[in-house]
Amino acid sequence: MPTDPVLTLAQWLSPAYPVGAFSYSHGLEWAVHTGTVHDTGSFRAWLCDILEHGAGRNDVILLAAAYHAPDEDSLQGLDELARALAPSAERLLETEQQGMAFAQTTSHVFGTETGALTYPVAVGRAAGLMDLPLPETARFFLHAFAASLTSAAIRLVPLGQTAGQSILHIVTPLCQTIADQAITQPPESIGSATFAADIASMTHETQYSRLFRS
Repeated sequence: MPTDPVLTLAQWLSPAYPVGAFSYSHGLEWAVHTGTVHDTGSFRAWLCDILEHGAGRNDVILLAAAYHAPDEDSLQGLDELARALAPSAERLLETEQQGMAFAQTTSHVFGTETGALTYPVAVGRAAGLMDLPLPETARFFLHAFAASLTSAAIRLVPLGQTAGQSILHIVTPLCQTIADQAITQPPESIGSATFAADIASMTHETQYSRLFRS
């Protein structure tokens, strides 16, 4: 009996899938350390900016391009672009390590061969190979990213579990809107304006006490 593709996406992008997303804060740990993010309101604003003006939107564009990539050369070009977009060594490690872990597990369980790709490119490529629906793939991917950062904020700010889930509930429609728009846009439309988050990821490398890898 064929598996519902939505259930496959739920498995790929759940916290149980071993990509190690819980290890990374995407610079949030430094933002909390400096007081930039210190409560529910400041975290919500930070998260929305990352989703709409930073890696959230960009990664979905990369995912969609990888989904439609006509050949290996195009795919490798997208992967090189994804690596070049990483603003710090830790952010590069974040996307490389998660992409590698995703590719290894998905190859073993589902039989898809994507190779060592950055995370959004690997997910897009695997979804294309399995003919999973692109809109749902993009929505699940972006929501999982938001959920991972919310989980980090619950531990770092700290936020209560209910407050964290309330924020995630608030940004869920934004995730859908961004994903639906981003999958129609070419890689040439990629751009970022989240300079504070990028700088946070750079300075996190030398932070004295750290819980997260980025």
